[in-house]
Amino acid sequence: MINITFPDGKVREYEPGTTALEVARSISEGLAQKVLSAKVNGEVWDATRPIPTDATLTLLTWDDKDGKTTFWHSSAHLMAEALEALFPGIKFGTGPATENGFYYDVDPGGKQISLDDLPKIEEKMLELARQKNGYIRRDITRDEALKFFQEKGDEYKIELIEKRGADEALTLYTQGNFVDLCRGPHIPDTGFIKAVKLTNVAGAYWQGDETRQQLQRIYGVAFPKQKDLQEHLVMLEEARKRDHRKLGQELELFMFSERVGAGLPIWLPKGNALRDRLMNFLRTEQEKRGYKLVTTPHIGRKELYVTSGHYAKYGKDSFQPIHTPREGEEFLLKPMNCPHHCEIYAHRPHSYRDLPMRIAEFGTVYRYEQTGELHGLSRVRGFTQDDAHIFCTEDQVKDEFLNVLDLTRTVLYKMGFKEFTAQISLRDPNTPEKYLGTDENWRNAENAIIEATREVGLKTTMELGEAAFYGPKLDFMVRDAIGRQWQLGTIQVDYNLPERFELEYVGADNKTHRPVMIHRAPFGSMERFISILIENTAGKFPLWLMPEQYALLPISDKFVDYCKEIEEKLAAHDIRGYIDDRSETIGRKIRDTELKRIPYMLIVGEKEMEAGAVAVRRQGEGDKGSVSLEAFVELFEEALAKEEE
Repeated sequence: MINITFPDGKVREYEPGTTALEVARSISEGLAQKVLSAKVNGEVWDATRPIPTDATLTLLTWDDKDGKTTFWHSSAHLMAEALEALFPGIKFGTGPATENGFYYDVDPGGKQISLDDLPKIEEKMLELARQKNGYIRRDITRDEALKFFQEKGDEYKIELIEKRGADEALTLYTQGNFVDLCRGPHIPDTGFIKAVKLTNVAGAYWQGDETRQQLQRIYGVAFPKQKDLQEHLVMLEEARKRDHRKLGQELELFMFSERVGAGLPIWLPKGNALRDRLMNFLRTEQEKRGYKLVTTPHIGRKELYVTSGHYAKYGKDSFQPIHTPREGEEFLLKPMNCPHHCEIYAHRPHSYRDLPMRIAEFGTVYRYEQTGELHGLSRVRGFTQDDAHIFCTEDQVKDEFLNVLDLTRTVLYKMGFKEFTAQISLRDPNTPEKYLGTDENWRNAENAIIEATREVGLKTTMELGEAAFYGPKLDFMVRDAIGRQWQLGTIQVDYNLPERFELEYVGADNKTHRPVMIHRAPFGSMERFISILIENTAGKFPLWLMPEQYALLPISDKFVDYCKEIEEKLAAHDIRGYIDDRSETIGRKIRDTELKRIPYMLIVGEKEMEAGAVAVRRQGEGDKGSVSLEAFVELFEEALAKEEE
């Protein structure tokens, strides 16, 4: 018999070779009908794969992230089977699950798959799903796999196989009439897929290489219930209205220029004002907690990133080295701020009395993301991190971590994100080659995070394999106004970079010791955070954050001078706005101001000028009546105070 250990610590005995699905069935038939895959010793497996030895087991359903990923990856295979039936001779690249569905890159062989083809592909997918064909896993040698796909004539799969080692074991998955090279895992059978929506067709270069064949990428999403699909489509429509790329253009916040370069955002005056207010808010909070601001260059010598390990881990995703006139000298656009901050620590000796040392920077970093992955502000090639690094003794780690937790929660609450969980991202013990540092350092770092989150009662989940290469981290996952989940702030405990940079301090024992390094970014990337903020608020930012808090709308030119007097008086109260002195009707001015999401419209005519008043309209709420300027200031300050509650 083998022992199966469940997440609650309970242990049950089963015959060797029992599958996760059979384990679920031994608990209840209802549970078995929901199980999509399973985590066996921390690795996601098919629920139908035999478990040969003692193991830890977590059953995964639609409610689990890994369960959804399995479901969507299996849906990609189902779509591929439908495509092969409808477009004979089609060839396949790769078809992974994504954060919100799946895609498959395909070569239809001279044909073009259009948006008009998607409904018939969906229909074929549902027809095949109703057959309830199992996803069958088969181990295969490299030579057997090559022979299979050579006979099939699929050069894309052949190329993938040829990149594998000669002795590397491969797996094929079969469902119905479709066979694919795949690591898996997959759901038990196609019958779990009850609702499908294919959403788009786009171009995608093979292997992301712009010099290679252009394939067609077909995107889709699938669900175990039709009701889930309907809710998703409503959410997609709402998300379309809130798309930060569309609103960013309408609100004149940012732009992109092909002449400047793809993925390099340019902040316009209003967007820059929004960004500055966010940064000033965090600066104030940091100063309260003893951080010192620094500024580091946008480039550094290649050797700096070789020392830190970033070149080995991120070199292929970074901009290529900059060669100087000096023979053999190379610089890189910095992919991370941490190596620069290590150098700041190292520039003078430290005693334990100097620690903790907290340094912060709004530092811009650069990563060469593939063209197909760029997406507005969410995925860019140059972005600014609200980065800080704390150098402390091992005894100080827990208190410093708690301090950072408090700061991060303060930031999230201030930005209106009341609902969030924290994901503890740990290393995967099965792939030690992905990480730097000793087992002892990793254990210490992981335990520090777990203990700190338990002490404050923070709701957490744990994910193996999601750690940074130099240390575990705590990622904050927020839910926005339409239910989508985003990863924002992050905190990381790092014993490894101080080792690589040979950082030291002299302890109370008069001996040298290594400090521990805590990486921290409550916003994460300013660009990505603002993209989420735009979509969460639909462009109706909190009053304190709005670049323009009011618009003065004179009914005619003769009231413009009075508007200028009002503008001066409001500026004295730190209330920001502008005068719309265009030669337009007042109705047109009101409509345009509504579209700009300006919180207050102050309309001025003869009656208001004579009374020293303004007629107030609140964005989205309509007419609030005519009030004195003093009364409006009071109304405005009450609204600001309410946001603080």
